[in-house]
Amino acid sequence: MAASGEITVRPMTKIEVGIAIDWAEREGWNPGLSDGDCYYAVDPQAFFAVLHDGRLIGSFSVMVYRDGFAFGGFYILDPEYRGRGIGLAIQEQADRLAAPYNFGIDGVFEMQDRYAAHGFIFSHRNIRYEGLGGGTRPPGLTDARGVPFDAIVRYDARHFPAERPGFLRHWLAQPGATALAVLEDGEVRGYGQVRPCRRGAKIGPLFADTPEIAERIYSGLSAAVPGQPLFLDVPEPNAAGVALAERHGMVPVFGTARMYTKEIPDLPLDRCYGVTSFETG
Repeated sequence: MAASGEITVRPMTKIEVGIAIDWAEREGWNPGLSDGDCYYAVDPQAFFAVLHDGRLIGSFSVMVYRDGFAFGGFYILDPEYRGRGIGLAIQEQADRLAAPYNFGIDGVFEMQDRYAAHGFIFSHRNIRYEGLGGGTRPPGLTDARGVPFDAIVRYDARHFPAERPGFLRHWLAQPGATALAVLEDGEVRGYGQVRPCRRGAKIGPLFADTPEIAERIYSGLSAAVPGQPLFLDVPEPNAAGVALAERHGMVPVFGTARMYTKEIPDLPLDRCYGVTSFETG
């Protein structure tokens, strides 16, 4: 992509992905401490640098999963370069790269109309809640890293538009994270993870068959980060998820519009209590 012979796009280096993570913090997205290393290990070709005369001024990502699904994130442009049409050119480049896939994004509310003009279909809102970690870990929880990995992958795929074993292998192995699951008769009935972030800790994902199981997993994850700011990104249509956040004294602090290019996946949002990541789905 080029504009006036000055703007170019190429794959990011690992160091540049770290810079994009820093930009995400500056934008208020509060990324996880190990998110950059995890994402780059999953797919080093997913991240793109936007340069002006060789200077890094922006970023975006297209993470390709299985089953014809991809997810976009890190759509960031240096404030100095905003309002010049460069952002539109970046969006068009991302659209071309993602054209073969059903392409999902979590866009900030103020950009929703612009994404709709590019063909994105609105699915629902995700609301970020903030609270405080603590409490006592309830009984009946299992370390998810000790559960057969294939079982976690299968359960996760019921709540996400595609199987993502490569992603989960790195995501669940993040240093400092706690991953918990509920098993009944040897079957996974729910799982979630909390990871350290630039500020506090963030739960994601949190998938559960029932509100009671979601409550148990949430309480276990909260107990793993006592006294820390704790964040949970809840799909707004999940009334039980909203009630869980409010019951624990969490308050809404941010939100996104989940949108797709081809179709809205048929997902059980009533069992999705926490989004994995606004950057990767």
